[in-house]
Amino acid sequence: MVDHDLPFLANISMLFTEVPFLDRPAAARNAGFDAIECWWPWPDRPVPSDGDVESFVLAVQRAGVRLVGLNVFGGDLAGADAGVLSIPSRSNEFRDNLPVAVEIGRRLGVRGFTALYGCRVDGVDPQQQDELAAEHIALAADHAATIGATIFVEPVSGPRPYPLRTAADAVRVVDRARADDHPNVGLLCDLYHLATNGDDVPRAISTYADRIAHVQLADSPGRGEPGRAICRSPICSRRSRRRDTATGSAWSTRRPPTPPPACAGCRPPAARPPDPASTTEGATT
Repeated sequence: MVDHDLPFLANISMLFTEVPFLDRPAAARNAGFDAIECWWPWPDRPVPSDGDVESFVLAVQRAGVRLVGLNVFGGDLAGADAGVLSIPSRSNEFRDNLPVAVEIGRRLGVRGFTALYGCRVDGVDPQQQDELAAEHIALAADHAATIGATIFVEPVSGPRPYPLRTAADAVRVVDRARADDHPNVGLLCDLYHLATNGDDVPRAISTYADRIAHVQLADSPGRGEPGRAICRSPICSRRSRRRDTATGSAWSTRRPPTPPPACAGCRPPAARPPDPASTTEGATT
């Protein structure tokens, strides 16, 4: 049996999609998860209405789960976007979103915010985008620090011109932020994206263990439930356990996880019966 002590949480932007978004925190709890993460819930609005924010916060609290991770505004991730923080024409959207995201984080105990880097833009110097990204990551880290949270920098796969493809690409961004006195910036180690991009996943984990702030699990190819290759990687072994990881490990598959018997040590907790009366106020981890 695999031995590890990282807590598991469910990414409700990719799991439980058979129910409306505001019902997914309860669906995650009923499946046995005590904690969740999600993309920014309003892909077309960096600053949603107060009513929409309240509905989301209450859905999480009434489900009795902790919102451990939240993306800051990154545009339409299911469409053409992959973040906005390095895109000059979208700078105001990113800046306007930070106070809103952090206030949600304060109310729900968020420990980490994923800040997707953004794609390369035709006609814009890549160096200009990188400088803007560094500025925005520093700004995000300052906001996150007010509630003791971490900013996650993530490599991403797919056809879009996203410049951070390997763990080393993202770590260069993380190291620059840390060198500029922002220690609460870390690597989001998404095993699916790294494997899909051809990165050496075990080597990346062992090399950058001290920069890893959060882990996401899904098998490659297909982004289905984690398979044996992932569970045999160092992230699930004694030698890579790290209690100072900011959040834990997130299931970010495209269907509810049911690991095979060989992965019993990585199985999420047993499903529990619904408890509509359960609430959590200001949950923390």
